[in-house]
Amino acid sequence: MKKGLTLIAATSLVAVATPALAQDKGFSGPWVAGVAGYDINKAGSSQDNDAKPDENRSAKGIVYGGAVGYDADLGNIVVGGEAELTDSTADSDNNNSFVDYSLGHVDAGRDIYVGGRVGFKATPKTLVYAKGGYTNARFNYVGTNGTTETNRHLDTDGWRAGAGIQQKLGPRTFAKVEYRYSNYNKGELDFEDPAVPDSSRFNIDTDRHQVVASVGVGF
Repeated sequence: MKKGLTLIAATSLVAVATPALAQDKGFSGPWVAGVAGYDINKAGSSQDNDAKPDENRSAKGIVYGGAVGYDADLGNIVVGGEAELTDSTADSDNNNSFVDYSLGHVDAGRDIYVGGRVGFKATPKTLVYAKGGYTNARFNYVGTNGTTETNRHLDTDGWRAGAGIQQKLGPRTFAKVEYRYSNYNKGELDFEDPAVPDSSRFNIDTDRHQVVASVGVGF
């Protein structure tokens, strides 16, 4: 009899605990996600060569990485913060110099983003949101004077703005698609040779456009 009562009690606890574990918290709580999408980097409007548009080259490729964040579901409105670390295969399409920058072969490197977002629920499972924050990106390139090549990094600071749609796939899983625009307006040359000091910060104007998809899970 005692064994029977113990089994009934255990079964009851599992029945109660299972819905609790699978409980849908809306959009509240911490989350992690994988990120991948299309990445294009090019000179900003102040650097475009309007007289020779063919010389306005760009670096294109795939951006990939991960993100973490925390959201607060306030009813119809959701607010949150997020951080993201990505890398990119974006590469200049030829070895000619970039007009306006006097750079050689260029490829995009790691990108660190920290920002926030606010959205509204189009449906109980669909969130439409806008985002914005700080981004620090690295561009790697080889400069040459015709005889000597010098490997350098260009570390840049800027801002990012974007918008997207997030869809709940289950109680704690989700997918989202977003567009984001970044503009980098400060740069610093970081030389790989430890004997060569980094440059002073200087003004730049570099645009970045990305369309990315994410799949994640909340906790």
